[in-house]
Amino acid sequence: MTKSMARTFINTFLGHAPMWYKLAIVGFLILNPILLLAAGPFIAGWALIAEFIFTLTMALKCYPLPAGGLLAMEAVIIGMTTPETIYHEAHNNFEVILLLIFMVAGIYFMKDFLQFTFTRILVNVKSKRNISLLFCLAGAFLSAFLDALTVTAVIISVAYGFYSVYHRYVSSQSETAGSHSLASDLHLKETNRNELREFRAFLRNLMMHGAVGTALGGVCTLVGEPQNLLIGHEMGWHFMTFLIEVAPVTMPVLIVGLLTCVGVEKFKLFGYGAQLPGNIRSFLFEEAMREEEKQGQAGKLKIMIQAATGVWLILALAFHLAAVGITGLSIIVLLTAFTGVIEEHRIGHAFEEALPFTALLVVFFSIVAVIHSQHLFAPIIEYVLSLHGQSQLMAYYIANGLLSSISDNVFVATVYISETKMHFTQLLNAVPGIGMTGQELMSKLTDPHLARADVLAALPQQAADQAHAIMTQFDRLAVAINTGTNIPSVATPNGQAAFLFLLTSALAPVIRLSYGRMVWLALPYTITMSLAGLLAVDLFL
Repeated sequence: MTKSMARTFINTFLGHAPMWYKLAIVGFLILNPILLLAAGPFIAGWALIAEFIFTLTMALKCYPLPAGGLLAMEAVIIGMTTPETIYHEAHNNFEVILLLIFMVAGIYFMKDFLQFTFTRILVNVKSKRNISLLFCLAGAFLSAFLDALTVTAVIISVAYGFYSVYHRYVSSQSETAGSHSLASDLHLKETNRNELREFRAFLRNLMMHGAVGTALGGVCTLVGEPQNLLIGHEMGWHFMTFLIEVAPVTMPVLIVGLLTCVGVEKFKLFGYGAQLPGNIRSFLFEEAMREEEKQGQAGKLKIMIQAATGVWLILALAFHLAAVGITGLSIIVLLTAFTGVIEEHRIGHAFEEALPFTALLVVFFSIVAVIHSQHLFAPIIEYVLSLHGQSQLMAYYIANGLLSSISDNVFVATVYISETKMHFTQLLNAVPGIGMTGQELMSKLTDPHLARADVLAALPQQAADQAHAIMTQFDRLAVAINTGTNIPSVATPNGQAAFLFLLTSALAPVIRLSYGRMVWLALPYTITMSLAGLLAVDLFL
C-alpha cells in the first residue's frame, strides 16, 4: 500500500514530465537550503537563478510555472526574499499584468479578421517570395499593435486548417473520420505523399517567416512584447515616445529582417524556398471561397466590426487615451457587444491563453525580488557600467541578447531594467544641489505625466546639466536592453514566446517542425538581425 502510494505520488508530481526532470527539481529544492547555510545567500541566489533558467529552457518538458513556482516559494520560505518584496515588484508592474490579462484576451475576439487577412494572402498571392514577405510584414505590423502570441495562433490556425482539409481530401476520408491521422502519410499514393512533403516544407517556411515577423514588429512598440511595457513603465515612455526612442535600432533591424526573408527564399538557403504545388493551391483557393460563402452576411459584418475595432485600438494606443490594459478591456467590451458573444463560457475562453503566462510573470517577479534582496547582479551591473560610451551600450546589448536566447527575454529585461534604474538613481542621488533625494528626482524624471524638460528646468543649472547627462545615458541603455532582449532571442524557442507557442502547437508535429529544425530555420534571421542591431546600437544610439 505504502509503495503503491509512493509510486502514485511520484507519477503525479509534475505530471508526465520526464523522471530526470523531476529528480532535478527535487535536487534543486534540497540543494538550495544547504547552499544558503554553507556558502551564503550570494552563491545560493545565483544557484537559484541558474535553476530557474533551467526550468525556462526545459519549457517543452514542463511549463515553467509549477517547477519555477516551487523554487520561488522555497526562496521565500528560507528567507532569500519576502512576500512584501514580491508584492512590491508585482505592484510596480501592474500595468504589464493588465496588458497580459485584457489585451491578449481582447485580441482573441479579433481572430476572424486576422484569419481572413492571412488566408487571403495565402490563396491570392502566387509568388512564394511575395507570400513570405507579406506574412513577415503582416506579422510585424499586427504584432506592433496586437499580441504576438495571438497573431502566431492565427497563422497556425490558418495553416493547420488548410493542411487538415487537404490531407483528409487526399486520404479520401470524411471530415469526421476519427481514426484519421494528419501526421501519417503511409496510406497515401506516392504522388500525394511527395506533394504533401512539399506542402509541409512550404508551411514550415511561412510559419517561421510569420513568427520572425512578430519579433520584428514586437520590438518596435510599447505593446509589442511584455518586456517593452516593463521598460516603458520604468522609463515613463508613452506609445509614441517609445516608438521614437527605439527607432534608431528597430528600423534598420526591420529592413534587414525583411531583406533576409527575401534572400533566403530567392537563394533557397537554410531550408527555405519550398513551393506550393499548383493543384494544392487551386484546392485551397476553392476551400477558402466555400468557407467565405458559408459565413454569409453575418460573417462579413463580424470581420468589418473587428477591422473597425482594430483601427480604434491603434488610435487609442497612439494617442495614449488610456492605460494599455484598459484599452484592451475596451476591445473586449466592443467586440463581445457588437458580435454577439454574450455567454460567460465563450468569453472565458479568451482568457485561457493569457493567464498561465501572467502567473508565470509574477513568478519572474519573485526571482527578481531575490536578486534585489541579495544584490546578486551588483557585480555584473557595476562591471558593465564601468565601461564608457558605446562600449557600455554594446555590452548591454550583447549581455541581454545572450541571456535572452537561452532563457526568457521578459525575465532578462525585468532584471536588467530594474537593476540599471537603481544604479542611475544612486547617480542622481550623488548630484549636488538637487534639493531632494535621487529617488524623488528619478520618480519625477520618469513620470509620464511630467515633461522631463520642466523637471530639469526647476533645478540649478549645474545640477540640471548633470542630471540631463545621466538620464540621456539611461535612455540609451534602456533601448539597448529592449533591443537586446527582443532581437537575438529569435535564436531559440526559449527566448521568444511566439516561437515556443508554435513549437508546442498541434501544427508542429504535423509539418515536422522540431526544435532543431526551428533553430536552423531561425539561424539566418538570428545572424543578420543580431548583427544589424549591434551595429545600429553602436552607430545610431
